[in-house]
Amino acid sequence: MATSAIIFYIIAGVMIIFSLLAVTSRRILRAAVYLLFALAGTAALYFMLDYHFLAAVQLIVYAGGIVVLIIFSILLTTHINEKLEKPAPGKVFITSVLTLGGFVVTVYTLSQHNFIVSDTPQAEATVNHIGEKLLSVGEGGYVLPFEVISILLLAAMVGAIVIAKRKTSGS
Repeated sequence: MATSAIIFYIIAGVMIIFSLLAVTSRRILRAAVYLLFALAGTAALYFMLDYHFLAAVQLIVYAGGIVVLIIFSILLTTHINEKLEKPAPGKVFITSVLTLGGFVVTVYTLSQHNFIVSDTPQAEATVNHIGEKLLSVGEGGYVLPFEVISILLLAAMVGAIVIAKRKTSGS
């Protein structure tokens, strides 16, 4: 087995472990840190594929920005030592069945798809071309969707903080 395959399996294993820890941890701050490592693993896979721009974006935007925002929100709205309640066994069963069903559908779809190798030239994917598309406001540009999503994320975080800080009638 090639060295790159061994590294891929190690990174994939680390990503799977930290992803599972992120969704099963009862301590919310630890879950956010586990999510950080899972997202960093995704960036490592991008580096292995020589997609340096995507890897940098993954580290800066998701691992650096979103996870820090989540951790900041956790620190603002909860007590760090709080433990999340255990989910009901019924919810665990339904979630497990749905996850297994999604996995089966994904594997079936991938195994039945006829992947065709094409000799036609692919779209240009240089850093300059990607940068021009990201900064373009015209057709095919991403500035407007990016700004809309950033406002949506800001509104969601403000709403979550307001709801979390709201005093209950019993307090």
